[in-house]
Amino acid sequence: MPALPLVLYPDPRLRLAAPPVTAFDEALRTVAGDLLDTLLAVSALGLTGPHVGAPVRLTIIRAGLDLAPRVYVNPELVWASPETARHREGSVSMPGVDEEVERPARVRVRWHDLDGTAHEAEEEGFSAACLQHEIDQLDGLFWIERLSRLKRERVLKRYAKLRRG
Repeated sequence: MPALPLVLYPDPRLRLAAPPVTAFDEALRTVAGDLLDTLLAVSALGLTGPHVGAPVRLTIIRAGLDLAPRVYVNPELVWASPETARHREGSVSMPGVDEEVERPARVRVRWHDLDGTAHEAEEEGFSAACLQHEIDQLDGLFWIERLSRLKRERVLKRYAKLRRG
C-alpha cells in the first residue's frame, strides 16, 4: 500500500490535540495499517495520526530500525522519573533537522492495543524518549517546543534554508 502524504511543519494540524479513540473497529485497524505502511515507507521511528492528517490518538513506534513496530492507542504518560536524559530528536514533519532534547529518562505509559485491551509498561532510554515525543505530538505539542528559544530559532532557520534549498 502506498504511503500517506505527510503533514509538514508549520501546518496548524500539528498543533491540535488528537481526540481519543472510542471505537476499536475495522476503521481503526485501517488507519493503523496505513500509518504502519507510511512509517515503513519513510523509515521513521515513530509516527502519529496527526503526522498524516488523521485526527486520531494513535501512534506506532519502533524504537530502532531493527525492532518490530508497536501500536499505541490512546497512550498516556502516568509517571516520569525525576532523572533526565538527552537524545537527538527530529520529525518526519520537519525533515532534515534534529536537535538534542532533554526528557525524563524513564516513564510509565498506559495505552490500548487495536482490540481495546489496556496495557501499562515502564520504558527507559531511547524507547522512553520516543514515547514521550509521540505522545507530545498527539497532545499538539511539536517537538521543537521542548527546546530553548535559541535552539528552536536555530532549528527553524536550518529548516527554512533546507526548504528554500
